[in-house]
Amino acid sequence: MEGEKNMEKGLLLVKKEETANTTPLLIFSTFIIVSASFTFGAAIGYTADTMSSIMSDLDLSLAQFSLFGSLSTFGGMIGAIFSAKAAAAFGHKMTLWVADLFCITGWLAIALAKNIIWLDMGRFLVGIGVGLISYVVPVYIAEITPKHVRGAFTFSNQLLQNCGVAVVYYFGNFLSWRTLAIIGSIPCWIQVIGLFFIPESPRWLAKKGRDKECEEVLQKLRGRRYDIVPEACEIKISVEASKQNSNINIRSLFKKRYAHQLTIGIGLMLLQQLCGTAGISSYGSTLFKLAGFPARIGMMVLSLIVVPKSLMGLILVDRWGRRPLLMTSAFGLCLSCITLAVAFGVKDVPGIGKITPIFCFIGILVSFSLFHFQY
Repeated sequence: MEGEKNMEKGLLLVKKEETANTTPLLIFSTFIIVSASFTFGAAIGYTADTMSSIMSDLDLSLAQFSLFGSLSTFGGMIGAIFSAKAAAAFGHKMTLWVADLFCITGWLAIALAKNIIWLDMGRFLVGIGVGLISYVVPVYIAEITPKHVRGAFTFSNQLLQNCGVAVVYYFGNFLSWRTLAIIGSIPCWIQVIGLFFIPESPRWLAKKGRDKECEEVLQKLRGRRYDIVPEACEIKISVEASKQNSNINIRSLFKKRYAHQLTIGIGLMLLQQLCGTAGISSYGSTLFKLAGFPARIGMMVLSLIVVPKSLMGLILVDRWGRRPLLMTSAFGLCLSCITLAVAFGVKDVPGIGKITPIFCFIGILVSFSLFHFQY
């Protein structure tokens, strides 16, 4: 009974919560946290414009380069499996330091590679780091930001990912693949240093029973004059609720009452991965060359639309909602795949093959413009 009364008091305090200030520490902390997302984007787009140069410099076959490109995915799977457990046990800051160590080591191994072994090892290590980053960064941002700006601050994760893609797409036309690898590691160095100057997540501190530290961190993030009591109570209530549900295991998901939600969730994830956009974004330059379209122009155009289309996605998701946006983007992706199929299908047909370059460009442009709306 006493516990229920305390929870009711906490809920009453939460209802009286005032709008928190956006403090310089909050902005700086968010910048440091999302800087690793740039590396995520750089890893996604790295193979798009470096395929021919890496293959010629290290004398690789197509199969060897394909393995190199896919190793980041395998590494990402391993990193993602351990990301939640690592963040819960060691904290978000420590997990990001570990992710930075993997990414920096991986990018340096790629930049200094003299053979396929170092190249593959570097790509695999970057993948593990990216797998950790993909979970920790959005969760960390959500846990340090107040509700009224949480969506905008969390979006910065996607924005920095797109910036990473744009940079490697654009500068891949002018810089060597080794220099691009160095560029990919720079944000990790920034984060390694910056993490010393930002606080740990208040929610994680509350989970560990460090309530005093939790309140001190909240006060720093919200400003000296802000009343943190309602928010601190809300965090404690949430932590207690999560502890009560901690005995729920993965088998609970397969109960009949969750079948509909589980089917939708898994279906969306599978369709997102199987719609072909990963291959298009990773090997865009090669597709342009095969179609006879100027690869440099194509990659520069793609680099220029990455950031604007992510901003457009933020606006549209608020106006349209997620379901209409998902359906529209899925239809557009379907048309883009058909366009690419027609482009390469008629490539060697006399008289009609002339449409291949422009159809290829349109298909890649549409696909690249829409696939981030699936996330």
